[in-house]
Amino acid sequence: MKQNNGWALILGVCLVIAAAIGGSAYKYKYKAQNTVTVTGLGEKEFVSDLIVWRGWIVEQSDNVISGYAKLEANRQKVADYIKAKGIADSCVVFMFVNVNQTSEPIYSNGQYVGSRQTGYELRQQFRVESTDVAAVEDISRQISSLIAQGVQLESWEPEYYYTKLSDLKLELIENATADALSRAEKIVDKADASIIGLKSARMGVIQIMGANSNEAQSAGGVYNTASKNKKASITMRLEYNVK
Repeated sequence: MKQNNGWALILGVCLVIAAAIGGSAYKYKYKAQNTVTVTGLGEKEFVSDLIVWRGWIVEQSDNVISGYAKLEANRQKVADYIKAKGIADSCVVFMFVNVNQTSEPIYSNGQYVGSRQTGYELRQQFRVESTDVAAVEDISRQISSLIAQGVQLESWEPEYYYTKLSDLKLELIENATADALSRAEKIVDKADASIIGLKSARMGVIQIMGANSNEAQSAGGVYNTASKNKKASITMRLEYNVK
């Protein structure tokens, strides 16, 4: 009989402990839910204020010396052309010259047996960087006038950048934070509660895409350089304590 009473006492203690643990867990769960998490979006469209245009001057020659002389003459034509369009010399950089041997295949009875050297190809890259976006656009579109002078050119499409990106990012963060707070206030208002403070904040990566484009966002961020007109966006994930 005493043994049964002992087991009953142990069982009763276990039940009290289990109830206490369960009550604490429920209390913690309830407290953990006393927050609201929202994501705000900040967006802004803007126009690029810096342009970069790259190209190559190409020259083929039987020997390196005459090739350099021809390339230098054409380099001066390119420099004069850019300067005549109102772009300062300080905005133009001519890189080092690459020299490669050129060759042609040799066949015997229809079979390839080797190659012979035919001369040299010299290539010099140049780079134009300016805040006069319209002028450089005009230069890149009218290089046919240089080709008419005998200058062999290859070029890329212009690249567009923005020099006030740091200020833009701060503005986007401010707008995204305000948007998130507005969302949180609407949520808690409908739940008859109130915000008592910010618990945590996480900023997303900045996405810079062409305006009115269908580009996909990236987890690592996007920086479109092909479009002059751009749209930047950023998200802020905020968690608020509420009561």
